[in-house]
Amino acid sequence: MRNLKVLKYSALTLISSAFFSMNSCSIDVIPQDRYVEESIWSDPSTIELYINGMYAEVKKFQFGVFPGLGYDNAMDALADGMKFTSNTPGNGTVNILISNANQFSPASVGLNYWSSAYERIRRVNEFIGGLKTKSQLSADDQVKYEAEARFIRAYTYFWLAKLHGSVIIFNDIAQYSTKDNPRSSEEAVYDFMIEDLDFAATNLPKSNKDGRAGKGAAYALQSRVALFAGSIAKNDKKQFNTDPLTGISQAKANAYFTKSAEAAQATIDLGLYELDADFQSIFTNKKTKEAILRVDFVAPTVTHQYDLGYAPPKDALGNALVYGVPTAELVNEFEMKDGSTFSWNNPDHAADPYANREPRFYASILYNGASWKGRTINTSIADVNEGFIQFGTQGDPKRTVTGYYAKKMLDPTNTNFVVNKSSQSWIELRYAEVYLNLAEAKAQLGEFAAASTALSTLRAKRSLPAASLPNLAKAMEVIEHERTVELAFEGHRFWDLRRWRKAHIELNGKRMTGHKITPEGTGFKYEVMPADASDRSFTGKLYYLPIPELEVQVNLGLTQIQGW
Repeated sequence: MRNLKVLKYSALTLISSAFFSMNSCSIDVIPQDRYVEESIWSDPSTIELYINGMYAEVKKFQFGVFPGLGYDNAMDALADGMKFTSNTPGNGTVNILISNANQFSPASVGLNYWSSAYERIRRVNEFIGGLKTKSQLSADDQVKYEAEARFIRAYTYFWLAKLHGSVIIFNDIAQYSTKDNPRSSEEAVYDFMIEDLDFAATNLPKSNKDGRAGKGAAYALQSRVALFAGSIAKNDKKQFNTDPLTGISQAKANAYFTKSAEAAQATIDLGLYELDADFQSIFTNKKTKEAILRVDFVAPTVTHQYDLGYAPPKDALGNALVYGVPTAELVNEFEMKDGSTFSWNNPDHAADPYANREPRFYASILYNGASWKGRTINTSIADVNEGFIQFGTQGDPKRTVTGYYAKKMLDPTNTNFVVNKSSQSWIELRYAEVYLNLAEAKAQLGEFAAASTALSTLRAKRSLPAASLPNLAKAMEVIEHERTVELAFEGHRFWDLRRWRKAHIELNGKRMTGHKITPEGTGFKYEVMPADASDRSFTGKLYYLPIPELEVQVNLGLTQIQGW
């Protein structure tokens, strides 16, 4: 996927920016000093550049980044599977946010995507309007490009909806002639996204280009969106917010779960994707068939710095930044090789805690004694460069505060990432998630045999025994576990806890932990240690984050979400 950075609202400036930031592209445009809108819409190559540039929205969230918050995997650090190591503003901003719910306010939203999202939505709407009124493309090509644009619009709205629930719907350029626009209901926002994705799935080609949406991406995203809507309809029950525009009618829950299941099954029925038996290679193999939509990088011109941020310190002679590390809570979730539950209370497990674990454990976690890049990882206190250090004892320790490092998505062949940077792809939509969505939606509909089949299909590819989901309570327990492990470090956990309305239970009044590992005789002693300096804070109020204060001030039709 090419990387295009766009700076202004207009289609003309968008195209101009795309030309100057695109790699290895030479297109002659007359006149040379400016871009005439009519020539843009008459030239298919510039239209292609326009829509290609729109995918920069997906890139904003690559590797679990949240725009403006900080670093890769910041979204996982908002939940319980990753701990950011720093306690200073900047590197440690995530830790500041999770420690005090009062950090969120209309004046300081904490997770602010509003203006960036609406800038993208406006560009998408301008593009669709130009297609219909100025383009000389064939009717078929117009529909195809509109489908792609509406996919991006739905993707953008989904982030807004996850944050605020009730937001402003813009679906036509004529709306921009009105300065003051009100919020729509949360239910209407989700219906709008689903409608866009229906159009996209119907009109996009079955086989998609690298980094571009096709039918599979539209169906997969729709499955995700509808699952969120169904979860909110079922779980919110207006417990946390009295705003009349937030929340979704409980009566619609099953309709959304049905839509999610249908979209997931439609993705599978395309026959384009496969679950990969080699879990670790999924995230470094650009040809993996698990990737439904991905962001590609090509060294040395288009790179990222994920390895620099997450590799163990000795990978870079002490120069690795180690933004975040896995918590003991996540590590303990990984099953034994035979599918049984790992437990520190089991003497055999505790004696050798990292032996005979499931394949995803070895692909996701660097633990004490792990083999990595031709050496053995030592996270015990005996290693002053890579070993455990208590959180808070240094401002930016740049080493593990839990006894673990994140292995998943690191490139084991990149031995000089300080100079070379990194080029593994970011997978935004992965086929495994489709099976997880299908299992959950079917379970919520009471179709437990179908849910068990979907989840067992995924587990079989992970060399684990089939799952039994006999009732809803058990099904959700197993599915939550499976999503935690399968999707670790991919930015899902925080948002899952929010849609299940469990974040105030799992992320409030608790401290995540790690393992202080001390050499003892011929083995090691594992001591549970807090990885947080204070209790975490997540109140029910945070399920609907405030709209930035400035937006309410300049838009007289926009009211703040009640409670803020």
